[in-house]
Amino acid sequence: METIERLQGDKARLEVKAQTLEREAKECRMRTEECQQQLRRCQSELNRQVKQSSSVIQEKVPFNDTKFSDYNSLNVPPHNRRHQLKARDVAGQALSFLQDLVAALLNFHSYTEQRVHIYPLDSSIEPISPLNQKFSQYLHENAAFVRPLEDSFLQLHQSITEDTVTVLETVVKLKSFADNFSSYTHFLQKILPYQLKSLEEECEATLCTAALTAKNQELQSDMKRVTSVFEKLQNYINLLALPSMLSFDSLCLKTLTSAVFTQLAACLHSLHDAIKEMSKHYNQKASLEQELPTVTQKLCTTTECLLGSLGSLTNSTGKIATFFSNNLDFFTSSGYSPRGSTVALNPLQADSMLANKKKAAAYIHAIKKPRPQSVPYREALSNRRILTSSTESREGLTQQVQQSQEKIARLEQEKEHWLLEAQLGKVRLEKENQRIADLEAQLAAALGGSPNSQTAAASTLSAQSHEEAGTEQKVGDEESREQLIKTHYMARVGELTTQLQISDSKAVHFHSECRALAKRLAIAEKSRETLSEEVKLANQNITRLQDELATTKRSYEDQLSMMSDHLCSMNETLSKQREEIDTLKLGSKVQREPGGHRGVVVAAGSDGKSTCWNHLKKSLS
Repeated sequence: METIERLQGDKARLEVKAQTLEREAKECRMRTEECQQQLRRCQSELNRQVKQSSSVIQEKVPFNDTKFSDYNSLNVPPHNRRHQLKARDVAGQALSFLQDLVAALLNFHSYTEQRVHIYPLDSSIEPISPLNQKFSQYLHENAAFVRPLEDSFLQLHQSITEDTVTVLETVVKLKSFADNFSSYTHFLQKILPYQLKSLEEECEATLCTAALTAKNQELQSDMKRVTSVFEKLQNYINLLALPSMLSFDSLCLKTLTSAVFTQLAACLHSLHDAIKEMSKHYNQKASLEQELPTVTQKLCTTTECLLGSLGSLTNSTGKIATFFSNNLDFFTSSGYSPRGSTVALNPLQADSMLANKKKAAAYIHAIKKPRPQSVPYREALSNRRILTSSTESREGLTQQVQQSQEKIARLEQEKEHWLLEAQLGKVRLEKENQRIADLEAQLAAALGGSPNSQTAAASTLSAQSHEEAGTEQKVGDEESREQLIKTHYMARVGELTTQLQISDSKAVHFHSECRALAKRLAIAEKSRETLSEEVKLANQNITRLQDELATTKRSYEDQLSMMSDHLCSMNETLSKQREEIDTLKLGSKVQREPGGHRGVVVAAGSDGKSTCWNHLKKSLS
């Protein structure tokens, strides 16, 4: 029995489980049907979109000219005005940095030439070595190699305009700059051996210490490094100038250009580091030279000027390296290329592009209508403020007029009411007068009869009059009481109405004034922010201009002091040379005419020194 019950229980559980599984299977079939329906809907929608897109492509795109690169290279790219403006801006910044570099190089070479004439031997006292004379001669020619760098880059900057196409293939002026840079690099290579030998000559001086010798050796290595970096720069700039002279494969040219610009940026940083090291070693050398006992003020001044030019050279190279690294993405990007292609631009496409741009500009100029004259911005703002304030005032006046009209209407209603009350009072007065006339007539009629009857009539009239008077008095008291209450409440209502109207008008007026003041406050805040920004910019400009003025003034003062020292030394040299020439002339005359001059001297011995000096002047003349 227990087995049967257990089996029956298992059977019941299995039946329940089977029913559950059937329900789940049913739900799964329903979800499967729903998913199939959604799939069919999605397929139909996708087919419809594909058909629509295919029809649009077939109707609107008759020819896909960017599919094949060979055909796409024949397309003319659109003119990129933004690229041109960016290129001109970048070229302008580079020109300013290059001008600073040229000025620093000119000062460095000039002060080096002056130092060669002063140390280790002062040319005003004794002649310098032939090596330094040759070195000074070469350094004197530095402007002929440095100035063309600025002039050629200025021409390059002027050739980049909004109406041109600026890529490596079309920038022809870059070749002249590369040639001038090569000339300057050859100049550095030419003076490098003389620089090294001049430093060796300084080391051979008697007062040169071991520390000075070490610093001169470090300066020799620095000068070699600077010259080698300039040679690398020359090679990279010549490579960049090649596309404007020769034709290359577009893919190869793009890869080469990116690599050259990257290496050029690294080379500029190397130049900055090399000049920075040279400036540091020169400073150390100058501090050691200050300790020498034979150092002169002229040498100190020239050394300070030389260190200043090295500092300017360090700053200029650092700015150029930073500027080139910041704009490296712009230099390596292709500003012009046909749509859907990476092919580089060639000069023929550039000419076609400019021709198309001119045609488009002429067409736009032909269809462009002149715009009407507009109101200036500041005048428009002032007109808006006036309009806003007048609008607020007009709204307030309109509300006041409406309130006044309502008040006038209420006053008209009160006037009609009081006119009606006046008419009623007039009617009552006429009735009272009529009643009084009747009573007087009755009294007169009663007085015209017998005495008894008159007495009775009088008593009767008096009684009637007393009754009527009492009745009228009661009625009059009630009416006067009601009238007083009515008058009091009407006066109170009138006062409250007047106060309410005054309060409403004041509230409307204050509300309109608050709105107008809020708008004026917002406008004033905006104006204050604008003016604060302008003041900040003006202060920044003033600070910058003051710094520039101080720097310029300082540099001019240094140059003037240096030139004055140089002129003083030259004047001393000229005076010494004149004295030597006079001495030599006097000696030569004495040797050629010994007898005559002896006689002159003997005769002069008796007459005094002045007579002898006059005879010497005559003999020399």
